[in-house]
Amino acid sequence: MENMKFAVLIDAENISVKYLSALLDELTKYGITTYRRIYGDFTSSHTGKWKDVLLANSITPIQQYSNTVGKNASDSTLIIDAMDILYTGNVDGFCIVSSDSDFTRLASRLRESGMMVIGMGEEKTPRSFRNACNIFTSLENLIDQNAEDNELVDPAGIAKNQIDTTIVGIVTENENKGKSTYLGEIGSRLQNKYPDFDVRNYGYSLLSKFLEEVKGIELKRENSSVRVFLKEDSKSKGSVIGYITALLNTEGSMTVSDLSNKVHLKYHKFSPKDYGYSQFTKFLQSIGGMSVTENDKKQKIVSLNYKKFLEQKKTGERKKKSQPKKKAVRKENQ
Repeated sequence: MENMKFAVLIDAENISVKYLSALLDELTKYGITTYRRIYGDFTSSHTGKWKDVLLANSITPIQQYSNTVGKNASDSTLIIDAMDILYTGNVDGFCIVSSDSDFTRLASRLRESGMMVIGMGEEKTPRSFRNACNIFTSLENLIDQNAEDNELVDPAGIAKNQIDTTIVGIVTENENKGKSTYLGEIGSRLQNKYPDFDVRNYGYSLLSKFLEEVKGIELKRENSSVRVFLKEDSKSKGSVIGYITALLNTEGSMTVSDLSNKVHLKYHKFSPKDYGYSQFTKFLQSIGGMSVTENDKKQKIVSLNYKKFLEQKKTGERKKKSQPKKKAVRKENQ
């Protein structure tokens, strides 16, 4: 990715000059910047501060006078220039620096043309623009990485427990398919689902450090890679599954509601979210031989094919035994 060429287009009307050095440094992670342009009315006091840093950073100012109140000519010019640059075929991607949702359609259009789109903006940036980008970075993270975030919620409102649930779900999904999960996949899938996901929003500097705090998973090193596992918690999960299968083997079937009540009465701290499932029904359906149907009263009924359950359990045990033992990671720099 270091050889990718980017066009950096900055909306001076919506971005403070204090972020310039940090955002240019951030872009070096992705490639080189061949176009550097900034748009605004540099005769106004609001954007006048930019004039002192443009020459030193080789940024071309595109002057747009504010002739009409309420109309932003800079936005239109930025969009037109972006399309012109796109059709030259000289770049692999764009970095749009703005906190304005007006560039949402532009970001989508550039992605449709196969461009990588990096968005950068302040915390106030609307989610529509964030999601239109391949990657979105909050500028506050670039200049204040040591700030405390006691609530562990990113500026756009994605709670950490929501991210945690997604991570556990990814690992669970892979393990159910007999597939290994590595650190890189976790990062990529989180970025695909939440384009503005950044561990720095939650007070971490590394994804691995973020994952170490996620309940229900553990990290293990495999040569130069880091593998992500569900925590060995057979005493709790295995006990719950054993209790459920014993009940259904005796009862034959019961409503999901009744089964849920029985499980929660016996295991007060049980939560399907600890295993990557948003609902109890989804947790049940992950158990081999288990089926959930709806009767004529619109009730969800759960039943168990005990023979199929035993067969899948044996298959899972064989796969587990065939995996080589790994050393747990304590400290690493990924």
